[in-house]
Amino acid sequence: MDVITIETPPLGDRSYLIHDGQVALVIDPQRDTDRVEKEAANAGVQITHVAETHIHNDYVTGGLQLAKDHHATYLVNSADQVDFDRTPISDGQTLQIGKMTLRAVATPGHTHHHLSFVVTHEDRQAVFSGGSLLYGSVGRTDLVSDNDTVPLTHAQYASVRRLVEEATPEAGLYPTHGFGSFCSSGPASGADSSTIGEQVQSNHALTDQDENHFVQELIDNLSAYPSYYAHMGPANTAGPGPAQLDVPQPLDAEDLTARLEQGEWVIDLRNRIAFARDHLHGSASFEYGDGSNFTTFLGWVLPWDRQLTLVGERDDVENAIRDLSRIGIDQPDVALGTDPAALAPNAARNSYPSVGWEEVRTDRSEQEDVILDVRRTDEYGTQHIEGAINLPLHELLQRMDEVPDRKLWVHCGSGYRASVAASLLQRAGKNVVHIDGMFDDAEKAGLPMTG
Repeated sequence: MDVITIETPPLGDRSYLIHDGQVALVIDPQRDTDRVEKEAANAGVQITHVAETHIHNDYVTGGLQLAKDHHATYLVNSADQVDFDRTPISDGQTLQIGKMTLRAVATPGHTHHHLSFVVTHEDRQAVFSGGSLLYGSVGRTDLVSDNDTVPLTHAQYASVRRLVEEATPEAGLYPTHGFGSFCSSGPASGADSSTIGEQVQSNHALTDQDENHFVQELIDNLSAYPSYYAHMGPANTAGPGPAQLDVPQPLDAEDLTARLEQGEWVIDLRNRIAFARDHLHGSASFEYGDGSNFTTFLGWVLPWDRQLTLVGERDDVENAIRDLSRIGIDQPDVALGTDPAALAPNAARNSYPSVGWEEVRTDRSEQEDVILDVRRTDEYGTQHIEGAINLPLHELLQRMDEVPDRKLWVHCGSGYRASVAASLLQRAGKNVVHIDGMFDDAEKAGLPMTG
C-alpha cells in the first residue's frame, strides 16, 4: 500500500491517493481534481473508489466529479442527505478495494455524520481521520450550529478514543485538516506525520482524562472562522460541478475602468507595497504571493456571490482562479498586467503610505491619529498596542460606520491583513497609513503594550 499526499497549503488541507499498485482509493479530494489524476497517472493506477470523511465546511469537494470522470464508486455516509447518487457507507462497513480493505468508523464531532476510514493492506494499516483526530488536536466542533457545539465536542472526545481502539499503534495517521486550516482546534502540533501510537501519548484529546475539562477547554479556545464556510456545506450537499480553471479573455481598459467607476470588486494581486505606492482607485489589495493568505481572506472579507475582476500578472491570476474555485468562487473576470497606468489609462489612481513600526512611533500624532488593529478579537485580547482600536478585518465592511473619521494607522500581525483593510478603508474614503511589519516588533520599536 502506498499513500500519496496531495497538499493544499492555502486551505491547510490534504487529500490522499491510496493504492496497491493497481487500483486506487481517493479520500477527501479538493475540487481541482487534475492534481489527483496526475498522481494516479504517475503511479500507473486506476481510480476505482472515492470516499468522503464528511461534508466539508472549508472547501468545495471534487469527490463527485472525480468519481464521475473515472466511473468510480463514490462513498458518502448513508446518513448524509445529498442531492446526487452515491454509494452509501456506514459505521462498521468493510469494502475490498483491490488488495486493500477499507473499514468505516463513525467519528462524529467535527460533523454529526463524520466517518474515518481504516485501510489495511497486508501488514500495513493507515487511518484517514478527516476532521476527527488531527496531529496534536481534533477538528473544531462549532461549524454545525451553536446549539450543537457542546454535544459535538463531547462526541469528538468519545470518537477519537474509539478510533485509536480500532487501529494498531503503528498505523499511520492521515488527517484531512490541521495544517493551518481553520477546521482544526486546540494546540495542533505542527507535525508533518504521525502514528496512532504517537497521538495516544501526546494528543490532548487523548491524554486529558477529564471529559468535561476537555470540552470546556476546546470550546474556550475556538476562534472566528471564515464566513464562506456557510456556503461550502450546501454546495457539497447539492453536488458540485467541475472546476473552471481556464483564464478568460482579459478585459480591455474601457471595461476595467467602467467596473471601477461602478464600484465593482476589482482585486489587485500585486505585492502590497507596490499597491500602496500606486493603484487603481477603488480596487482592493489582496496580495497573491504564494497564495497562503489569499483565498481565506478574500472569501472571508468580501461579499459572497459578487462578480470579481482579478488584476495581476498571468501566473498569479491563473493560480488565483484555481484557489478560488476550491471555495466555490467561479469564473472571475481578469485584467492582465501590473502597471495601473497601462491597464486603465483613463481611470483614477491612488496611493497611501506604507511604513514600519519606527515611523509609527516617530510620525504619528498621538492626540489626533488612531491606531486601528484589524486582527481577530482573540489576538487583540492577548496583547495590543495601548489605545489601539480593534476592528477585525472580517468585520470591517459591515462595521465601516464605526471607523473614526481620523487618520488611521492600520496594522495586523504581519502586514497582509492590514493591506487589505487599508485598501478597503481608502475605498470608503478614509485617510489611511498601512503598517507593514510584524506585530511582535511593535514593542521593540517603543510602542507601549497592554492586554
